[in-house]
Amino acid sequence: MTRSDAAKLIWTCWRHREMQKGSRRRSDEIKVATSKRPLRHLARFILLGIYSGTRAGAIAAASPIPALGRSYVDLERGRYYRLKQGAAKTNKRQPTVPIPLRLLAHLRRWHRIDPEAKHFVEYNGKPVSSVKTAFRTAVRLAELGPGISPHTLRHTAATWLMQRGADPWQAAGYLGMSLQVLLNTYGHHHPDYLSDAVEKIGKRGTAGERRTHVSGAVIPIKRSGSL
Repeated sequence: MTRSDAAKLIWTCWRHREMQKGSRRRSDEIKVATSKRPLRHLARFILLGIYSGTRAGAIAAASPIPALGRSYVDLERGRYYRLKQGAAKTNKRQPTVPIPLRLLAHLRRWHRIDPEAKHFVEYNGKPVSSVKTAFRTAVRLAELGPGISPHTLRHTAATWLMQRGADPWQAAGYLGMSLQVLLNTYGHHHPDYLSDAVEKIGKRGTAGERRTHVSGAVIPIKRSGSL
């Protein structure tokens, strides 16, 4: 997603109100907005996903309180222990990472608002197990294109990191993916992609390099004039 797409999706989740019929009469199909905000938890989920590039399961398990089955967020030190406590490591890398300051400010504020909450993303006071249905609703309400899912947040984080010229090795470590996967999938978004090749192909050769080989034939390169 672009930054404007992400902002539109977040604000849609934050502002959306549940619609209900204004009358109990069967003939009355008019719906009115209520005070319920059924997608606000998803706004938090999206912010966590975009700024951390974390997989959906670890986002849903993110908690300011360390406990088995939770991904602990240390608000004091600004560290995100993405692997659930007590869980065995798998091939899906979930390394501990520092939390970006902008995201950390959100997390600390959410904890101040509700210090008793066991998870950062809760719906009706309970942790969420899946946001797929709510996410589809939010994408439809925001009038975004097809194919956007919770996993798109991880793709978006990787793309933004490359577009901003992040060091690939550090970006791969932050996202919890191999350097090869990062470069093969997202490397073309990096501003330095193919820059060395472009620079080298346009350089004049040295005196000893003014001849080139094409299909075994030696072709002299003119110093001036046009082709």
